Amino acid sequence: MSTQPIEPPVEAAALPSAPSPAAPLFAGQGLGCIRGDRVVFRGLNFACQPGDALLLLGRNGSGKSSFLRVMAALVAPAAGQLLWQGQPVQDDREAHGLRTRYLGHADAIKPVLTVAENVSFWVRLWAPETSDVEAAVHQALELFDMGRLADVPGRFLSAGQKRRVNLARLFAAPGQVWLLDEPTTALDKASIAVLEARIAAHRARGGIVALSTHTDVVLPGARAFHMEDFSPHREGLTENDDDDSAFGWTEG
Repeated sequence: MSTQPIEPPVEAAALPSAPSPAAPLFAGQGLGCIRGDRVVFRGLNFACQPGDALLLLGRNGSGKSSFLRVMAALVAPAAGQLLWQGQPVQDDREAHGLRTRYLGHADAIKPVLTVAENVSFWVRLWAPETSDVEAAVHQALELFDMGRLADVPGRFLSAGQKRRVNLARLFAAPGQVWLLDEPTTALDKASIAVLEARIAAHRARGGIVALSTHTDVVLPGARAFHMEDFSPHREGLTENDDDDSAFGWTEG
């Protein structure tokens, strides 16, 4: 009785495994925030890769300022955790402070210092490695046509001029993560256009931006967060619950 040779089974070709998505550079998981005796937001998740932008929307009291302060590690979350490259930010808050630039409602302008001295102070604090502070300050002020006021003390500036100086320190020492609370307040259209251009350039270099606003800001591809969606009590938001001054927060 003859037998036929048994052919070895043909192994199925291994399917290529799907590439795993890259871990986010900057992320928040299950974030919650309590101010006073009120839960401002809860269950908030975000994930940012280089070049990403978050747009925080909602009326006053919805948690925009609180969210930005949590992202800056100025306020510890009541729940969840903030992560940088998968590691808790709280493990090294100093490193997080060096890479983030938080600009709040208050203009951090010292009235006795000149415009140039105000910006120079922040450059030395935020980016002590800057080799030519004077040049960095000059270039940042010129973006807003403020170079002509470089020697003017802060107490003589208008609200719009103070806001431009406030933003100029951001441009002079840009950092990696920009956290901007109502940055267009008191700005004219030309200055808003400058800000939009600088944000676009920052993102093109791999920077991350999160900003709150009540006005139209050109922020292509930004992920919008409607903060009321994360509130446990959507009714009864007051007009000033989320202002910095409501909790005694100031900057500068």
